[in-house]
Amino acid sequence: MRLVIIGPPGAGKGTQAELLSRELAVPHFSTGDILREARRAETELGRRAQTYMDAGELVPDDVILRIMDEALQHSGGFLLDGFPRTVAQAEGLHRILAARDQRLDAVINLAVADEELVRRLSSRRICEDCGAVAQAIDRPASGVCSQCGGKLVQRPDDGPETIRRRLEVYRSQTQPVLRWYRGSDVPVLDIEGLGGVEDVQRRVAHRLEH
Repeated sequence: MRLVIIGPPGAGKGTQAELLSRELAVPHFSTGDILREARRAETELGRRAQTYMDAGELVPDDVILRIMDEALQHSGGFLLDGFPRTVAQAEGLHRILAARDQRLDAVINLAVADEELVRRLSSRRICEDCGAVAQAIDRPASGVCSQCGGKLVQRPDDGPETIRRRLEVYRSQTQPVLRWYRGSDVPVLDIEGLGGVEDVQRRVAHRLEH
């Protein structure tokens, strides 16, 4: 199965993608993780992406498409998390898949109110070493990652003002992607993203089955 999960920053795309990836036995590709790895490795691509990510801006389409084209070369099925984010990326993905005689099975759209997104993102911390995410509710008082012992830090793009800027960017550039897909032959599954992880997971599974 080939799926895309779309939603604003903090909607839970990564969590739901990991769960679906295990359930469907398909690889999960997170553009954010790939870019952060390139940044840590100090590649040219990573340095280019760093400026945009820290400012809460979207990384340019040509950079993202190069990454995803390479990542999908050997994958029959996949789950894309946070990509495509622009109409140009959606069109580029369509061309990449068409060249391999493939198509998307569905686009999952997670919807969450802005104030809830700001609350979620400004309270989370990221492990410097393994990239694990710790929300306020489960964050150790020690500030140390429970998975690898690394230091928990707030990402530069998780400050409240930057978050609001990211949401503005999302509304202006990413929501048109949903309109593009709604005008295509790919089903768009609108899922309420509020509630517990298991609640959202059940909603996603129900829609995929029906």
